[in-house]
Amino acid sequence: MSVLQSPLTTLTIRSATPSDYEICLEIDHSCSTDYVWQMFLEEAEGTFTTSFRQARLPRSTKVLYPRSGDSLIQSWQLHSCFLVAEWEEQLVGYISIREELSQETAWVTDLIVDRPHRLKGVGTALLRASREWSLEHQLRRLIIEAQTKNFPAISFLQKRGLVFCGYNDLYYPNQDIAVFFGQTLR
Repeated sequence: MSVLQSPLTTLTIRSATPSDYEICLEIDHSCSTDYVWQMFLEEAEGTFTTSFRQARLPRSTKVLYPRSGDSLIQSWQLHSCFLVAEWEEQLVGYISIREELSQETAWVTDLIVDRPHRLKGVGTALLRASREWSLEHQLRRLIIEAQTKNFPAISFLQKRGLVFCGYNDLYYPNQDIAVFFGQTLR
């Protein structure tokens, strides 16, 4: 699909094949963080207010990915687009996109880069490829989900121009809160 080259490395983004599934499962999906988005729900005189604030944790913590194994494979098989990133012929990341035709929206459920390859442009390349795919399919909006605990992902999305557009309490199988970030594509 797309290729990013530097003098020493080549990054290729391509459509995934079923033979990639097991390799994708072996990627380190976890992250470490010193911050989270903390949610507050207040009621005053019949008015409900939900807000999020960045909160520093007392110590760095490891955040596990909320989906695993068979549930990931099932979602990859059902989604409209599943792309992988190869760095020097090694699979180092992936992005999974569900097409919501009635809303003209591309919904990214998984954007994963293996820990040793983070901060090298892989996530940005996968995000760019998802935008290209979405535009080719006449979609007008891109939405990406993240756990409130995954502050590195939240920061990544905000730095790339996506804006907070909602949340869902108890969204993930582990009961974590999901926050959604969106961007208009056209």
